Amino acid sequence: MERSFVMVKPDGVQRGLVGEVISRFERRGLKLVAAKLMTVSRELAEEHYGEHKAKPFFPSLVNFITSGPVMAMVWEGPNAIAMIRKTMGATNPANAEPGTIRADLACDMSYNIVHGSDGVESAAREIGLWFGEVGPSYEKTVDKWVTGK
Repeated sequence: MERSFVMVKPDGVQRGLVGEVISRFERRGLKLVAAKLMTVSRELAEEHYGEHKAKPFFPSLVNFITSGPVMAMVWEGPNAIAMIRKTMGATNPANAEPGTIRADLACDMSYNIVHGSDGVESAAREIGLWFGEVGPSYEKTVDKWVTGK
């Protein structure tokens, strides 16, 4: 099982799309193992986007993510990171495949609804940063109908 960090950004929360995002990941067969609605501190935002600190768009990233509440989540499942990224769609909604969150719900790269970890290392870093320790998984009776296990 793999875990990934996912965040519905302030634009998604303000537009009332948290349930839609959660529903799409649940329908894929992923399991929500942690979630919290929160306002992001400037310190957390700067640490989260730390790899972009030297880039000219860094201040706008920090300002945007701290502009309103976000829904921070941890999702689990086989190949969770790849499945989540495929479900989200390309970062630029204009390039996202039809049926993805960004293609269906977003129009602008700066307001693209959702963030998801891009690899195993970033998932571990982001989960630790946003949640600290996440408890053990749980079993769902439907899991055998999703993964065959």
